[in-house]
Amino acid sequence: MYQDIREVVFTQGDIRAAVARLGIQISRDYQDRDLVLVSVLRGGAFFVTDLARAIPAYLSLDFMAISRYGPRARGEKGVRILKDLDEDILGKDVILVEDIIDTGLTCAYLVRILNERSPRSLKVCCLLDRRERRLVNLPLAYVGFKVSDAFLVGYGLDYREMYRNLPFIGLLTDGARERLSPSSTTPTGQGSR
Repeated sequence: MYQDIREVVFTQGDIRAAVARLGIQISRDYQDRDLVLVSVLRGGAFFVTDLARAIPAYLSLDFMAISRYGPRARGEKGVRILKDLDEDILGKDVILVEDIIDTGLTCAYLVRILNERSPRSLKVCCLLDRRERRLVNLPLAYVGFKVSDAFLVGYGLDYREMYRNLPFIGLLTDGARERLSPSSTTPTGQGSR
């Protein structure tokens, strides 16, 4: 698996430092508040778990699962909620925790859905902000790294459901992408950006 990575963009140490920095910022902003971290499965699970451990305060975790469908899964019409929150967020401070945000369409949809549930506050935290692909104005309260328009894998980010378990974030070789393309005989998942 490691031979499929052509370059490590963010090391384990880089990621740990960013998570610690975000944890300190969030702890300062949400002292003595009823905080709920909401993440989208599967990719966000790695980041939100480490982020929760970096926040020395009372908090709860909840998860959503979504499916993108349609020609390019763009816009609200291309998103469907597969697993909704288990917790009621009415009157609570909520942080939507995302691994990566590029176009912002899916995140904007989730922000709208969550705001309809009347939380006390709702902010967005992402590990990776790919702003050059942004199609909607989306205020991000907490950002780990700004990244270019490169296809990244590792630390929850996948290519066809693989490479999530890498402890760093890196660039995939062209050979690996070709080998795992839909036309190959290798079993693949449904990963997308």
